[in-house]
Amino acid sequence: MKVTIIAAGSRGDVQPYVALGKGLKEAGHTVRVLASQDFQNLIMAHGLEFFDMGGSIETVAQSMQGLLEQGNFIKILLSMGLTAQRLVGQAAVNGLVACQDADLIIGGLGGIFVGKALSDKLGIPFVPAYLYPFTPTREFPSVLAPLPQIRLPAWANSLSHRLAQQMMWQTFRSADNKARGQVLQIAPASFWGPFASLQQQKQTILYGYSPQVIPFPKDWDDFIHVTGYWFLEPSSGWEPPIDFVNFLQSGPPPVYIGFGSMVNSKPEETTALVLQALARTGQRGVLSSGWGGLKKEDLPETVFMIGSMPHSWLFPKMAAVVHHGGVGTTAAGLWAGIPAVVTPFMGDQPFWGQRVYELGVGPKPIPRQRLTVDRLAESICCAVSDMAMRKSAASLGERIRAENGIARAVAVIEQNSGHK
Repeated sequence: MKVTIIAAGSRGDVQPYVALGKGLKEAGHTVRVLASQDFQNLIMAHGLEFFDMGGSIETVAQSMQGLLEQGNFIKILLSMGLTAQRLVGQAAVNGLVACQDADLIIGGLGGIFVGKALSDKLGIPFVPAYLYPFTPTREFPSVLAPLPQIRLPAWANSLSHRLAQQMMWQTFRSADNKARGQVLQIAPASFWGPFASLQQQKQTILYGYSPQVIPFPKDWDDFIHVTGYWFLEPSSGWEPPIDFVNFLQSGPPPVYIGFGSMVNSKPEETTALVLQALARTGQRGVLSSGWGGLKKEDLPETVFMIGSMPHSWLFPKMAAVVHHGGVGTTAAGLWAGIPAVVTPFMGDQPFWGQRVYELGVGPKPIPRQRLTVDRLAESICCAVSDMAMRKSAASLGERIRAENGIARAVAVIEQNSGHK
């Protein structure tokens, strides 16, 4: 079977689809990945065919720096309208090439609109594959809804999912219909978008997270599959830098601090805050520069600065992790079985921060706008010294590592496509 995976977004959004693609390839299928040029090396390092979606997601993130720091998801969506006009058109053009002769198209939340449009144009089945719950349920609110301080009634939970779907769709609808008309020459999509129609068609839907983290809702249908996480192992031949290995071996496990693709207008200021919190707690630290650009030329000898590094190798060597609550980083921390301090910026990040807290595997999340030396130091102390929390994190990590989300997802894809 020839499969095209559409993987839009930052590294944490793209990497699970590379892992899924690798699993499909190992099962004997041909896999192409349509993604931002930022991830060409990552995709090709794992033996998958890369197709450029057009544009750089890092450049887009840098251009929205102020909005990302404010964390207002509605404003962020509104500002994406013009960017979407350009990116969706390019994705449709390049997607036509990537989907030639494909038997199946798979797309996550960032790829669902262009994936469905290409599916309609080429007559190729499309399978939505999400990293967090996006199908309406009465059991909990949408991951994109601003978290209320009170429990919502069941009907409001369900409504919040519909509203989140419409927020996403209406942001991209104009760009999608333009691409459908000018590039693909097909009819515009319905005003209500693809979400409801895919559900009414009882279309297979994949979810690449662990049911240990979010139990399967009782009101979901049996065509929805929560498979477990899609984790990516380091590419063959990858070796950690020797000076970093020496640092790790020179003392007790450090605390990891990194904010992934969340850009930062004052990186020196944020780094100073982080270093003060580490000093106050007496912990060694590993700072990940990321797109957020944590910067400091003269680090104390108890702190090491790294660039991109496989979390599956890194996190098990840490005492705790401090991060922005991105879906990929959150998953890696839970898998490693260590407590996490989440400092959410926007989008689904507050949801994951709250989930980490409710599972008893991390202290209360600290919204990025409220991050101070005192709050961070207090949370790091809690994460490294609360033995009940550490035991809960270790136990949850063990249960997640016992799952094989990729094998389960591949089996579901093969069963539902008629290809073994």
